[in-house]
Amino acid sequence: MNLKNYRTSENETKRLESILSLIPENCKTALDVGARDGFHVSNMADRFEEITALDLTTPEISIKNVECVAGDIRKLQFSDNSFDMVFCAEVLEHIPEEFLGVACSELARVSKKYLMIGVPYKQDTRVGRLVCQNCKKINPPWGHVNEFDEKKLLSLFQGLIVEKIELVGKGGRKTNFLTVFLRSIAGYPYGTYHQDEPCIYCNSKMICPSHISFVQKTLCFVAKKLEKTQNRIIRKDPHWIHILFSKNS
Repeated sequence: MNLKNYRTSENETKRLESILSLIPENCKTALDVGARDGFHVSNMADRFEEITALDLTTPEISIKNVECVAGDIRKLQFSDNSFDMVFCAEVLEHIPEEFLGVACSELARVSKKYLMIGVPYKQDTRVGRLVCQNCKKINPPWGHVNEFDEKKLLSLFQGLIVEKIELVGKGGRKTNFLTVFLRSIAGYPYGTYHQDEPCIYCNSKMICPSHISFVQKTLCFVAKKLEKTQNRIIRKDPHWIHILFSKNS
């Protein structure tokens, strides 16, 4: 993925505006879980006295009031109520279902006052499927193994108070059984092979198929036409959901 182009897209601009507008004023310390390239941290830095940026490998972010650490969302290395605000976006959609509950509990545990969550909203993870060229297993796009709506998110953070919910951006594509069937026969040759995320099964880099046959191209062409027609008719959902929770410490 070209992060520079992605970060300047209309959807991403609106998403950042929403995130910044949701940050409470009475917070001095923050934890960003899943900091990646530091995009959100760099935009939040002037809102806090201290920010801890965490990812599976130590992020490389050179900002005076930002400390970078490595860690696992399933077992955060901080004590209870460590941060005035905990922020987590572009993460929960990647967490396997069996670890999702404990990950959300950890986020709530280390928060003292507020927790802000951002995930794709009602994403159809059948769109953009791809096949690992190493293990030959079908992967969801971008390594997104979960789909979220308000009900699911609220069930994961029971006991917290919902301060505000925002739905942001233009929705992604939806698909249907027939288009999925056609693409599955074709072997998913046009999935999100440019993604950075590796195979969710064998951790291999996702690589485009070296050859796409005429039959594969034809099947995918028909599927694309059907999907395009569908998306002209159906109501599109927003792209992201952000929820600001508060906590009784």
